[in-house]
Amino acid sequence: MDLGITGKVALVTASSGGMGRNIAHALAAEGANVVLFARTADKLEAVAAEIAQTHGVQARAVVGDMLLASDLERLASILKTEFGGLDILVLNTGRAPNPLRATLKETEEDRWQEAYQNQLWSVIQVVNHVLPLMQDRGWGRIVAITSASVKQPMPHHSLSTVFRSGVTAYMRHLANEMGRHGVTANCVAPALIDTSHRTGTAAYTPEQAEARKKMTPLGRMGLQEEVCGVVTFLASRQAGFVTGSTVTVDGGMVGSLF
Repeated sequence: MDLGITGKVALVTASSGGMGRNIAHALAAEGANVVLFARTADKLEAVAAEIAQTHGVQARAVVGDMLLASDLERLASILKTEFGGLDILVLNTGRAPNPLRATLKETEEDRWQEAYQNQLWSVIQVVNHVLPLMQDRGWGRIVAITSASVKQPMPHHSLSTVFRSGVTAYMRHLANEMGRHGVTANCVAPALIDTSHRTGTAAYTPEQAEARKKMTPLGRMGLQEEVCGVVTFLASRQAGFVTGSTVTVDGGMVGSLF
């Protein structure tokens, strides 16, 4: 299936590794030119070179912080001058502070502030700086990576759930306001994803992985490609009538009807 994004310009945040890197690869495989944004210069440049060589598209590394206005202004300027604007925005962010704790154990303001800044305010900052470039084109796709915990809160995940739920509400508002410009806004909410796949780093012990496999009717962990495939579809021409939605990629873990 031709997803209709060949030649489109896609920005992926937090894309020097992990899920962000893999999403950038998936979009590039469909012919999109990608702009990578993250703080670590050497990793980001390596990913850009890898994508350009593998997929034959433009891949531009822009080093910066999602929380610094000066970095975001420079990012917006590069998008406008080098690419003529923006078509696809994938909002990927970091994890909540570790170690994970029970809700009533989350008593430190610094941890709440860090989670808010990294998971919600960073998303708002990026949107404020780059969305006008998409709006001017009259076509666009925004996809935010959240978590299945926004639909079924998981133990010890309150720092993540609270602010990723905020991202979900923010995206719903964008969907309502940007539809008249031809721009859709959706969330992808993963859970039980094997983060060792294509990254080389296992997030769970073998015992933890086995326990997590039993949380889904499919009886296995999800692959990062399976998350990336949903993101890429939501960025496609065919997904033009899907907006304001959250797609869970959790192997059926969330048991609610809505």
